[in-house]
Amino acid sequence: MRIDHVAYRVKDRHKTAKFFIEAMGYSLPKDLPEGFEIEFEDGSKAQCLVLEPPEKIRIEQRFLTVPWVLNNYHVPPEIFISDGSSGSIVKDWVEARNGVGGIHHIAYQVDSVENIMEEWRDKGYAEFTTDEPLTCPGLTQAFTKPSELTGIIYEFIEREAQGFCQTNVKDLMVSTRGL
Repeated sequence: MRIDHVAYRVKDRHKTAKFFIEAMGYSLPKDLPEGFEIEFEDGSKAQCLVLEPPEKIRIEQRFLTVPWVLNNYHVPPEIFISDGSSGSIVKDWVEARNGVGGIHHIAYQVDSVENIMEEWRDKGYAEFTTDEPLTCPGLTQAFTKPSELTGIIYEFIEREAQGFCQTNVKDLMVSTRGL
């Protein structure tokens, strides 16, 4: 299990992204520099940006001819940033936190989301926001409700490739309405 990404819900995604880019060396991915938008059934929207860690680029370039060496290095997590229109799940969450927002969840990459859900339920570690994992091609995900121990929502993610699935992002956001 390793941290996959940290997700922030914020007042201004561009201002927050600028901070991570300038202060911490993150970058916008070349294939998704403008991010993407999620539209909910009520017409409200969430705008999302993904930031790549600086070490990912340097490590991949350095070991391009020996890809197996990447397994010996821990690449820091991606950063996922969202803000939202008035009345959206994201905007309401930020406003409930004095308009500042913050870390919404920490995602851990796992071999099997279904197995983790079963284990965590059996051991009483967490309740989940959905009964079953959410799936898209090459991607399986689930959210916990906020932990009684840490106050954090945990996401478990099983990947065949990098990237995000807008359908899953939307369904995960909806599953946390009111948390």
